[in-house]
Amino acid sequence: MKHLLTIAGSDCSGGAGIQADLKTFSALGNYGMSVITAITAQNTLGVDAVVEIDKAMVKAQIDAIFKDITVDAVKVGMVSNSEIIQQITSSLLEWKPPVIVIDPVMVSKSGHHLLQPEAKNALIKNLLPIATIVTPNIPEAEVILDRKITTIEAMERAAMDIYRLGPKSVLVKGGHLSGDAVDVFFDGVVITKLSSPRIQKKNTHGTGCTLSSAIASYLASEEDIILAISKAKEYVTKAIDCGLEIGKGVGPLHHFHPFVSIQDKNSKA
Repeated sequence: MKHLLTIAGSDCSGGAGIQADLKTFSALGNYGMSVITAITAQNTLGVDAVVEIDKAMVKAQIDAIFKDITVDAVKVGMVSNSEIIQQITSSLLEWKPPVIVIDPVMVSKSGHHLLQPEAKNALIKNLLPIATIVTPNIPEAEVILDRKITTIEAMERAAMDIYRLGPKSVLVKGGHLSGDAVDVFFDGVVITKLSSPRIQKKNTHGTGCTLSSAIASYLASEEDIILAISKAKEYVTKAIDCGLEIGKGVGPLHHFHPFVSIQDKNSKA
């Protein structure tokens, strides 16, 4: 059993953020730990409020884990301000986990901005260069690069340009384009396109969090990175297909679909 750490915001409704990450780690057979960077008041309808955690407390949480427990991989999600970003970077450079997956969470599905504008440069300058892999969706890649991305060819150029910012590899997720879900991976040498059928389901809350956590889980087990991404995409595709009818808006994925049957999962809330 591998030990995985998520550094991200809390989603009190359980569909995204820390909660989605821990569910993913558990579903894939790992032990999950968390460092909370922000507390959000949100549900399937949207984000109502955000309170950021003090950077000293973020540091204390990270130190508490690393000085006691072996960490096989870290996933970094919602980091809303430059001070927290700089603290996370400093702490991870100190503790040197073998795998760092950066999911540059910027805007929620409901349109709530989760990254302060002045923090963009800190994310690019500090966090991206320490990443084993960074996993932006198209809107996030557009923010990072300050340009529109409307085709798979533009995704390929974006992956190469984000790679030049310092990460060891880049996965630009294509869920915002029409057609099959085509993601573009670049490792500094070769562009690889990974395609999966688009699942026409409503309940997709937490998709990005879940994919990056699944990638971290498979990389912690020393999977080849392309194989890790492929397995993560397969897990997420099935989780979307089994999405839960919870709440009045965009419901969550079904993280435990390998263990709970479709017949048992759709209890209304």
